[in-house]
Amino acid sequence: MGKSKKKGIRFWVKLLVVFVILLIATSAIGVYHIYKTIYQPNVSTQHLKGRYFYVHTGWNYNDVVNSLYENGVIQNRNTFTWVAERKKYPQFVKPGRYKIKQGMSNNELINLLRSGMQEPVKVTFNTVRTKNQLAGKVSKYIEADSLSIISLLNNAEFCSNYGFDRQKIITLFLPNTYEFYWNTSAEEFVERMANEYKSFWNDERKQKAKKIGLTQSEVATLASIVQAEQTIHRSEWPRVAGLYINRLKQGMLLQSDPTLIFAIGDFTINRVLNKDKEIESPYNTYKYIGLPPGPILLPETKAIDAVLNYETHDYLYMCAKEDLSGYHNFSKTLSQHNIYAQRYREALNKRGIMR
Repeated sequence: MGKSKKKGIRFWVKLLVVFVILLIATSAIGVYHIYKTIYQPNVSTQHLKGRYFYVHTGWNYNDVVNSLYENGVIQNRNTFTWVAERKKYPQFVKPGRYKIKQGMSNNELINLLRSGMQEPVKVTFNTVRTKNQLAGKVSKYIEADSLSIISLLNNAEFCSNYGFDRQKIITLFLPNTYEFYWNTSAEEFVERMANEYKSFWNDERKQKAKKIGLTQSEVATLASIVQAEQTIHRSEWPRVAGLYINRLKQGMLLQSDPTLIFAIGDFTINRVLNKDKEIESPYNTYKYIGLPPGPILLPETKAIDAVLNYETHDYLYMCAKEDLSGYHNFSKTLSQHNIYAQRYREALNKRGIMR
């Protein structure tokens, strides 16, 4: 083989080696770029309130991407969409409340959103007097807004599906702390509360209510009055409950001041006046015998149990003690009650409490 031919072969061999080296280098750069796109940090929680990202019900893939980018969650939109489309996230968008960690990669974020593994929220409601207040409190925790909740609770047909009318439907809800997923609808919220209600009202409690002669809603209504009458010392609840049950059995007016305050709608009132007792309302227990149409607040389960396990006694009257300790004087006769009532009025006057 001639020298010129050997030189030609060596040239092409060197050229091939250079080409292979360049190809390997280019591939390595490409692989590294893909690796960075998938696994390097691309997430910031700097502008996220509580480090949670919310995917709303009805959102599509573009809605999610736009929200992530506009809220500064993803730094590089292009790399996120490149990974998301290859992991088929556009076909698996799931609503929910997702906890985002600083420095997550595109791969980690997409896996989280695609899995639907959201963190539950704790929903707490107590000290609730009306359906509007209940809806307002709950809507702060879940996706359902207050309007959607109150619309259901004011819908007679919907309420009847659960065995209630619009006044008594609120007794379905038992004050407590519950875990929900954020993307809970108004219907799902009520259904969950109905299950909690059924669990609470076991056979033993139902039998006790039947023995008293009250329905479950009536027990809750009475419990709401008991709780409103004694807001400080729960130890008095069974005694207060027994007093009102005595009045119901004797066909007496309940004459409960908190029911008047509920009828007036001004919950800042500290002293009920005689003119208040003339207000025209089915909640005016100074005018109408028996229980009002529904509860005047959402009673705690302990208040309900206080009614079911009421104290047996002969008391028919009660009046707050003149020392303003929150305790009550209980009486069997009107004459004794009037003595206690006069002492209490004098104590209010002395302290300048006129309303």
